[in-house]
Amino acid sequence: MKVVIAEKPDQAMKLASPFAHRKQQGFVEVHPNRMFPKGAFFTWAVGHICELVPPEAYNPAWKKWSLATLPLVPQSFQHQVMKSKAKQFGIIKQLLKRSDVTEIIHAGDAGREGELIVRTIVEMCKVRKPMKRLWISSLTEKAVTAGFAALLEETETRNLYHEAYSRSCADWLVGMNASRVYTLLLQQRGIKDVFSAGRVQTPTLALVVKREKEIAAFKPEPFWEVKATFAIGKKRYEGVWHKEDGESRILDPQLAERIAAFCRDKPSEVSEVETERKEFLPPYLFNLSSLQATANKMFKYSPQKTLEIAQKLYVKGLLSYPRSDSSFVTQEEAKTFPDILNKLSKQPEYQPHFPLAKASIASDKRYVNQKKVTDHYAIIPTEQVPTVSKLSDEERKIYDLVARRLIAAHQESALFDYTTVNTLVDGRAVFISKGKVQIRAGWREVLFDEEKDDKEAVLPPLAKGETGKVHKVEAKESKTQPPKRYTEGQLITLMKTAGKHLDNQELEKVLMKTEGLGTEATRAGIINMLKERKYIEVRKNQVFATQKGTLLIDVIGDKILASPEMTARWEQRLQEIGQGDASAQVFMEQVRKLSHKIVEDAVEQSREWKLEAYDVEALPTSKQASKFSIGSKVAACRACGGDLVDKGEFYGCANYKKSQCTVTISKTIMGKKITPAAAKKLMETGKTNLIKGFVKGKERFDAYLQWDEADKKAKVSMPALAEKNA
Repeated sequence: MKVVIAEKPDQAMKLASPFAHRKQQGFVEVHPNRMFPKGAFFTWAVGHICELVPPEAYNPAWKKWSLATLPLVPQSFQHQVMKSKAKQFGIIKQLLKRSDVTEIIHAGDAGREGELIVRTIVEMCKVRKPMKRLWISSLTEKAVTAGFAALLEETETRNLYHEAYSRSCADWLVGMNASRVYTLLLQQRGIKDVFSAGRVQTPTLALVVKREKEIAAFKPEPFWEVKATFAIGKKRYEGVWHKEDGESRILDPQLAERIAAFCRDKPSEVSEVETERKEFLPPYLFNLSSLQATANKMFKYSPQKTLEIAQKLYVKGLLSYPRSDSSFVTQEEAKTFPDILNKLSKQPEYQPHFPLAKASIASDKRYVNQKKVTDHYAIIPTEQVPTVSKLSDEERKIYDLVARRLIAAHQESALFDYTTVNTLVDGRAVFISKGKVQIRAGWREVLFDEEKDDKEAVLPPLAKGETGKVHKVEAKESKTQPPKRYTEGQLITLMKTAGKHLDNQELEKVLMKTEGLGTEATRAGIINMLKERKYIEVRKNQVFATQKGTLLIDVIGDKILASPEMTARWEQRLQEIGQGDASAQVFMEQVRKLSHKIVEDAVEQSREWKLEAYDVEALPTSKQASKFSIGSKVAACRACGGDLVDKGEFYGCANYKKSQCTVTISKTIMGKKITPAAAKKLMETGKTNLIKGFVKGKERFDAYLQWDEADKKAKVSMPALAEKNA
């Protein structure tokens, strides 16, 4: 008997579906067949069943957050079974330990994380039985049966496990130490929140904050341009005045007006016409990053949403493995294209694009290149082509993007004539006009929606020497524009290029080597994490850095933790571990040294921090913040002298049970957050500083909190009344 361990329940069911089977609690029993003569058990993880243990499991003293214990550096790492998934772990363990089970088939996702998830489970079960590896890139019946017929030796993918394990341990070390040291140091400055920092998330946040600061520092400057409309017979076209060096912007408005006045109603002549023909090849097939960027641009889908939809289509057997970083396929996959395209041609959505310009792209290295296929080939439709119109709206949109990219790859290139026209006004003033003419649509007919941002003007046919006159001319004022905020799709691209942002459809040329932040599988999750931790906000598909995110990057400064280049080099080293070209032990030793440096840097920097510019009360707080501060002393109770402590929703006296002291202060009064500093001031002096922004009905006002000695409680007091009572 064999035990097949998949990563998720739906994948296990898909793997078992080609064979006669019976579903049981937590596994599927496959009856004896040609592939499994003695039958098999197909079971599943539920994502990550095992997790790295918390700090206190290594050392009880590490449970309390304290600078004195940092850095936390375990000698070796340990895993534990997650409580919520213990039942399924027990089922897997029971199956693996059966005496009639002689072999394990590792059927996790064919990638680093899948490698880690299943091997960790087997390791935790303490089972030492022979293991094979199922490695497939789609879940169609054909791919599944072919995969089981050609299982890999587990040694062939073991290095990927070392890579994923090293990544998770490195993230634990950096994240745990960086988060604790910055949280504790900021707590000393009165900021009671948890500041999560990490090897990938912090450099990503730094890129967003950098753009936010560029926008804030930008000062728009006015300039003027002289724009004219020319009439040559019945032909009309526009041009912009320019100097000999090609510059069209004029900084002096009076000069702009004089040029416009000179040109009004003057004769004009086409003095020069230059035409250049440009060829545009079809875009590459999708990898995950380019699919996420395109779906974000077209549908405003977040990267995480695109990944989830693509994953559903993969599990249904309609798309190949979505977490791919390659835009190429092998010869074997290219052989399946004619059949896939034939099925697509029968659907109304795609019929207009058939017959194809190219029957095959099997010899085209732009798409078919074994050397450039990494763990997986590009995201493509499988031979299991659905009726596209019957898919859900979201699934249809993502499937359609992938299908159209494959169709476009079989079309001709697009041809355009780009024309530059110089028009001479009254023999002196030169105006430039630029436009284009589409000579051949080619693949653009298939992907027109992806290309709809093109705003190049269309010029009438013009020849040198043609004459006419200036129909209209004016000096137009404009202002220089600040840099644009990133969209979520652009942020994915930015992470992949480690901060070198390229707004280019053909990014894959530059990005074949992994030098970015995170991996194809993790980037969407990192962006989600930054949202959840209140470091960024996404409004109308634009990414904004919050004050909290900006504060964290400011206090980290230019240290290594915020460096995209450093993290990119780490990703490269991790990839080398996965390829067997670098040592996991050497890498982890470097990470341990880095953990010491992160703590030392933070403590040293904190002496120079200047946080006066930040409105501490307005900082968005994470869910961990209240949990982190509960039980901590805020002040001495003004009524009994005991400790006033954080109780979660309010501040309350710790002597409540001992001496029935009932002093409490709500953390939110009339819509206003009451900070620990304000509560402390009230307890020590009987009155807070002026607090701005109380709300009562539609009225907004500023007031103090003042201690009422008779009632032993805090009351809101208007400024004049408070000063009179003081």
